[in-house]
Amino acid sequence: MSSGSPSARTPQSVQPRRLIASLLGLFLSGGLAAARADRVDRPPNLLILVADDLGWRDVGYHGSEIWTPNLDKLARAGVRLERHYVYPTCSPTRAGLLTGRNPSRFGIHGPIDGRSMQALPRDVMTLAAALKIHGYATAISGKWHLGLRPEVGPRRYGFDRSYGYFHGQLDQYAHRYKNGDRTWHRNDAFVDEEGHATDLIANEAIRYLQEERRQPFFLHVAFSVPHYPIQEDATWIKPYELAIADPSRRLYAASVSHMDAAVGRIVEALNRAGRLRDTVILFTSDNGGQRDYRSQSDYGGKYGPYPTLGDNRPLRGWKGDLYEGGVRVPAFVFWEGKLGHAAVDETTSYLDVFPTLARLGGVDLAPTWRLEGRDIGRLLAGEAIRGSAPTLYWNTGGQASALHGDWKLIVTRREPGSVELYNLAVDPAEARNLAQEKPEQADALRAILAEQERLDR
Repeated sequence: MSSGSPSARTPQSVQPRRLIASLLGLFLSGGLAAARADRVDRPPNLLILVADDLGWRDVGYHGSEIWTPNLDKLARAGVRLERHYVYPTCSPTRAGLLTGRNPSRFGIHGPIDGRSMQALPRDVMTLAAALKIHGYATAISGKWHLGLRPEVGPRRYGFDRSYGYFHGQLDQYAHRYKNGDRTWHRNDAFVDEEGHATDLIANEAIRYLQEERRQPFFLHVAFSVPHYPIQEDATWIKPYELAIADPSRRLYAASVSHMDAAVGRIVEALNRAGRLRDTVILFTSDNGGQRDYRSQSDYGGKYGPYPTLGDNRPLRGWKGDLYEGGVRVPAFVFWEGKLGHAAVDETTSYLDVFPTLARLGGVDLAPTWRLEGRDIGRLLAGEAIRGSAPTLYWNTGGQASALHGDWKLIVTRREPGSVELYNLAVDPAEARNLAQEKPEQADALRAILAEQERLDR
C-alpha cells in the first residue's frame, strides 16, 4: 500500500450464534473465501477509519480531482457501500456507530460543542465494550467528540487505551479547541505533543499495530481532517498548485491527501506486522462535506475564511443538511482474501457497524442492547438480506427525516407545513418534491417519523 503524497430500524432481537466456528461457517456459506482451520478459534482484528467532513466526491474513486491512491486501492479491492448513510454532523454519527442506536435516543441531535456537559450515557453498551468483554484489546486514536472532559473520555466506554482529542475540532499543530481549551490527551489525561494531528493520530495507530499481543484487537482511528481549520505545509499543497485554482479548495485537497497517505502508512504497518489478512477494515466519513466556512472568529481569527471546502456532487446539500449530500458518504469494507470486490447499492448505515463487526468478532448480540442496525455480513459476501428494507431516521432538532426503501421524507419543524418527499430511485439529486403528488406515501413516512420520535428520550 503506497504512502506517497498526493436505521434506524425498530429494535429487534437477534438469534445468537455462540460459536465462532459457526459464525465463520455462515460467512463461508455466503461466499467468503475459506479461512484456515487453525484460525477458527481467533476472530479477525477490526479497524475502523473515519474521516472528518469528507464529501461524497472527495475521493478519487468517486471521480474527484483530489488524489487518494491508498483509499482508492482499498475501495477497488473491497466492498464499496454506495448508499451508506450517517448523520449530517459528527457527534451523532459517532454515537450511533459505537452504540448501534440512533443518537437521538440519547438526546444527541448535533455536535457536542463549546463547554457542554453533554456526553454519551455511561450505561449504554458500546462496540468497544462488547468486544472487550469478548477478549478483544481495544484502542482509539483521534477524535472522540462524545464527551468533552476526561471524566467522559473513551476509556469510560470500553476502550483500553485512548489517544487524541475530546472535542470536535482543533488547531492541527497547537492541539487546542477553538476557544483555547485543552483537548489533546493520552488515556483520557491531558498531554502536550508536537506535530500535525494527522501524523500524530497515524503514528499512534502504527505504534499500536506494531505491538505484540495474543488477542485480536479493535482499533478505531478517527482523523481530524478535512475539518477546518485546515493547516498543511508545502509537501501537501504543492502538487495541487496547477491542478486546483481555488486556494481554499486546494488547501482542503492537501488535507485529504495527507490523510490518505496516513491511511497508507497504517495499512503498511498492518502488512509488515503480518496482520493485514486477519484484519477487517471499514472506512467512512462522519458526515457529508461542508460547503464553506466564512467566520474568522474562532482560533483568534488566525484561520480562514474557507469559501470552498467539500464536494458532494452529484448529491444535493452539505454537512448539516438532511439531503443526501449531508448524510450519504463514501464508505467501504476491505478484508484481504475474504471479501471480493463489489459495489453494494442497497441501503446501509452507521448503525450497521456495531452488529456487523461484533458478529464477526464472535459476540452474541443481546436484545437488551436494543441495537437498531443490521448485521450486513451476508450483504458484504454478495448475498441479499431477506426481509423488508431498512428504515432510517434522523432528528436534528430543527428537522426530521425518514428513509424507507427509495422514499425519503424531510420535515422542517421551524417552517410549519414544510414537507419534502423524494423518490431516490429516480431522483437521487432530490430535485423534485413529490409531497403534493404522493400524499399517501408522505403520510406513510410521517407515521414512521411519529413512531421513531416516540422512541427518543
